[in-house]
Amino acid sequence: MKLDILAIGAHPDDVELGCGATIAKEIANGKKVGIIDLTRGELGTRGTAEDRDEEAFNAAKILNVAMRTNMEFADGFFINDKYHQIELIKMIRKYKPDVVLCNTIDDRHIDHSKGSKLVSDTCFLSGLVKIDTKIEDDDDWQEVWRPKHVYHYIQWKDIKPDFVVDVSGFMDKKTDAVLAYKSQFFNANSKEPETPISSKNFIDSIEYRARDLGRLIGVEHAEGFNVERYVAVNSLFDLK
Repeated sequence: MKLDILAIGAHPDDVELGCGATIAKEIANGKKVGIIDLTRGELGTRGTAEDRDEEAFNAAKILNVAMRTNMEFADGFFINDKYHQIELIKMIRKYKPDVVLCNTIDDRHIDHSKGSKLVSDTCFLSGLVKIDTKIEDDDDWQEVWRPKHVYHYIQWKDIKPDFVVDVSGFMDKKTDAVLAYKSQFFNANSKEPETPISSKNFIDSIEYRARDLGRLIGVEHAEGFNVERYVAVNSLFDLK
């Protein structure tokens, strides 16, 4: 299955929080989008890895993505080394995405910046012809593949985006997908410990960040991204 967009997150819920409205919009426009979670979020304070598996499945159904899989790397302890790169190269070459969306370049949670660099390095390495990979139970060597673009969504820190996507009309879909992670986020009746993302303020911030970015470009809602190289346009009139 070839994908137009592959969205990758260190934890289940990273993609939904960082770029859920953008991928919902692209899917509505006919693009084929998949999600890869690097870990099962097993170190999360609230809920269990099994909870997160079920929540990720439900969120994927809400977004109507073409596929979702989990690499089962160690939450908190995965590193950017040959083993992790090779395993992820296999996924890049399997799904052949034109665009990869991945974790923010710098953040409060250490896995986010680690995941960002791991994915970025892997996308480059995946295009090298002298790196041979095979999928398990498949006798054929994989073809090389390097995504055309790698973009980093924004997470906890208020990083200035290099470009923003108008996602007006798709915030309800994003919010529904985020709230599929019911063990993670605000619940007035929950007896679990409080975390930085379990407050009502955090849930509200999803809306007001998108509204603020939208305000700055003259639309209702927007999501921001950072780039690894200059964004090119064919004409001044391509810019909104």
